[in-house]
Amino acid sequence: MIRLLDTHQHLIYPQTAGYAWTDAIPALAHTAFTLKDYTDLTVGKGIGATIFMEAGVDDADYRAETRYIATLANDPATAMVGMIASCRPETDQGFDAWLEECDGLPVVGFRRILHEIDDDVSQSATFRANVTKIGRGNFAFDMCFLARQLPVAADLARSCPDTALVLDHCGVPDIAGGDDEQWRKDISTLAALPNVTCKLSGIMAYCPPGTATLANVRPWLDHVVESFGTDRVIWGSDWPVVNLANGIGDWIDVTGKYLAQFSTTEAEKIGFANAAALYGVKFPGDD
Repeated sequence: MIRLLDTHQHLIYPQTAGYAWTDAIPALAHTAFTLKDYTDLTVGKGIGATIFMEAGVDDADYRAETRYIATLANDPATAMVGMIASCRPETDQGFDAWLEECDGLPVVGFRRILHEIDDDVSQSATFRANVTKIGRGNFAFDMCFLARQLPVAADLARSCPDTALVLDHCGVPDIAGGDDEQWRKDISTLAALPNVTCKLSGIMAYCPPGTATLANVRPWLDHVVESFGTDRVIWGSDWPVVNLANGIGDWIDVTGKYLAQFSTTEAEKIGFANAAALYGVKFPGDD
C-alpha cells in the first residue's frame, strides 16, 4: 500500500465559521465534518499525513477558520502537517498582514476559490501582484477554476511564473456531460507551464449519480498524468465533498487501483512525494 499525503482535507466546524455554500447541498448542509470523523473514516487506509484545505469559508470568517484549524495542526497527534489557508488577493487591505500572521502558523499555502466569482477578479493587477507575493513567501497557491475557466487559469499562471500553482480537482471536468475535447486541450496548455501542478481530487463527484467508478474516471485521470507527468501530479481526498460520490473510502480504494499501473517510484510521487516537496512538509516521524 502506497502511503498517501492528503492535500485536500476539508474540515467543517459550523460553530467556528460559516459555510453558506453547503446550504444547497443536503449531504453537507448544516453538518459538522470534524477531524475525528475524518480519522474514523480513514483508519487503516494508508493516509500518512494530511494538509488541511480551507473549506470555502464565508468571507467574514476565513481568518477565524485558519486560526482554529491551526490549533488542531499544532497537535502532533493529528498528523496534520500543514494548512492551505483562505485569502483574498483581490484586495490589498490587510493582505500583507494576513501573510505575516500565517507565516507564524502551520500554513504552507493559500487558496481563493475562483469558480464562484467573476473571471476578471483573478485578472486584476492587484490579484496577480498578491499571488506573486505568496510565491515570494515560499507558499504555494491552489487554483480552483471550472473547466470553462481554464484559459483564465493559464493566464494567471503565466503572470505569476515564480509562484507554485496547484490546479485543484483536475480542472473540474464535465464528466457527466461527457464533453472533454476543450478540457483536454486546456489541461495540455496548463501542463506546458512549469509552475503548475495538477491535483487528483474531486473527480468522482463529477460523475453522473451511481457511475463513480475507476473505469469511468480513468480516461480523465490518464490525460492529467500524461499531460503533467508523474512529477507534477499530487493527490487529495476532497472530503467531505467526496461524499457526493461514494465517500472517501471508495476514493482511496480507486486511487490504489489506479496507482498500481505505475512503478513504485512513480506511484509514491503521485501519492505523497510530489506534494511533500511542493508544500515543504514530511510525514510525522520521517527524518
